[in-house]
Amino acid sequence: MAKYRTIILALTMGLLSLLPAWGDQTGGNRIGWKDTIVVTADETRDSVASFGGDVIIDGKVRRSVFAMGGTITVGGEVGDAVVGLGSRIVLKSTAVVKGDLVSVGGTIEKEPGFRVEGDTVYFKGPLFSDKAFKNGLWGLIFFPFWPIVLIIKMVNVFLWALAAFLAAMLIPKQITRASAQVRTSFWPLIGTGILAHIVFGFLIVFAALLCLILIGVPILFALVMAGLAIKVFGRVALFYFFGESLAKSLKWNTPSALGASFLGLLVIEVVGFIPIIGILFKAVLTALGWGLAVRTRFGTVDNWFKKHTAAPAPPLPAA
Repeated sequence: MAKYRTIILALTMGLLSLLPAWGDQTGGNRIGWKDTIVVTADETRDSVASFGGDVIIDGKVRRSVFAMGGTITVGGEVGDAVVGLGSRIVLKSTAVVKGDLVSVGGTIEKEPGFRVEGDTVYFKGPLFSDKAFKNGLWGLIFFPFWPIVLIIKMVNVFLWALAAFLAAMLIPKQITRASAQVRTSFWPLIGTGILAHIVFGFLIVFAALLCLILIGVPILFALVMAGLAIKVFGRVALFYFFGESLAKSLKWNTPSALGASFLGLLVIEVVGFIPIIGILFKAVLTALGWGLAVRTRFGTVDNWFKKHTAAPAPPLPAA
């Protein structure tokens, strides 16, 4: 789980860098768009993000280095993760990475003497990398079918943002209560979600067969609406969980239910773009979300299946 947490946090940092407040070129962070970013030997930056350009780290970066396309060359020190999406990562002999090294759809080259204190996560994808990043960021944008995929993704993000807004406004306590169960009951939630999916699938098939007679139509409609409600509640609760976790890890002020939900939506959609990993990640989230909705009864209890012992009767007053 730690490896995927690194990917989530680092990729989110890359997208958040597009915001003006984060991307102040005169501050401790640096963003590049199809140009070369150089952190010299006597320079210190908080974070570095590049889209379609090269990154050269000879000095120190306190947090993460993120790049989409291009080349990341590390000869200095990085305090957290180095993440490349379709990038060529080169570690010089003097490179020190105190966090994880992550490469998705790119290559890693290492010189003897480098040091990576965390994990190395390497998902090699030369075919995807060659086609999507052949001309840097523009190669990714004009990758075949990318406009269609992007439109579908944007519509999907808009619908989930609308659902997150409504849930955060109408039932914020239930959302926060349900999300708290992820840390304490992760595997039970997964098991409950898978079992609920199986049962729901059988019910759908049964209702579809009943559609041969008139009574099956309202039953099928009710099941579809129930499944939609479970999916939306569970996913929004996970939005809040990821958003709150990211805010805490970056030492931001505690966000509101709405702010955390939107931030978590961004995290999940970013990871969903990663080939193979995104599909597996969404599948796990679906089971986890269903488990949250079922086990907490839409956030009204901590655990529906937990046995609650009756409180002992008060002692009788002395005669």
